[in-house]
Amino acid sequence: MGTTFDSIARGLNEAVEHARGKKVAVKTYKPEMVDVSALRQRMGMTQEQFAARFGFSVATLRHWERGDRSPHGASLVLLNVIDRAPDAVQAALN
Repeated sequence: MGTTFDSIARGLNEAVEHARGKKVAVKTYKPEMVDVSALRQRMGMTQEQFAARFGFSVATLRHWERGDRSPHGASLVLLNVIDRAPDAVQAALN
């Protein structure tokens, strides 16, 4: 797997190659969709509590739960992390 240094060195080399115009295979992360309502209920929180705890507006949370909007970008990544490691997220926010 390599050390952190190896990973950083690979990333820097890829960045240099990209800057020189060479095509570089970049590993991308595509977060999975999250059932926000089920996640919130599993955590035993109201919409207001969940929104306040993780920095979402209640209106946005309600849109996600109704299904008329879907989380994307950093919000979707955060929801995936909350879904997989809620204790770690809670600890980081304390």
